[in-house]
Amino acid sequence: MKKILQHYLIDTFCLYIVSQLVSGIYFQKGLESLFLAGIGLTLATLVIRPVINILLLPLNLITFGIFKWVSSAIALYLVTLIVPGFKIVNFIFQGFSTKWVDIPSLNLSGLLALITFSFILSLFTSFIHWIFK
Repeated sequence: MKKILQHYLIDTFCLYIVSQLVSGIYFQKGLESLFLAGIGLTLATLVIRPVINILLLPLNLITFGIFKWVSSAIALYLVTLIVPGFKIVNFIFQGFSTKWVDIPSLNLSGLLALITFSFILSLFTSFIHWIFK
């Protein structure tokens, strides 16, 4: 139970942080949608995603594990279908420019937006899980 609660808190926190950093995730009912999306994401991460990984095992073996991002995107898409008020419309990155680095703006929609959000979300959750271990 403690591990499930820890997953829920980390997933909800990371979902909030990602929604603040990059636009495209919308919580129509505010905190209620955020907390419900956290529950849905936790259930998808702990229950649905392992099943999807087993079903996509041949593709995952061929791509040396890169296809796991797609399984994360499928789980995130299922959460958007189940949780009312939680939507991923598109991925909008305004760009970043310094003296040495220029990252252009990026606007993705559909499956590419889901894959990008699942990649960023998995980076944040993996880092925070690593900190707490």
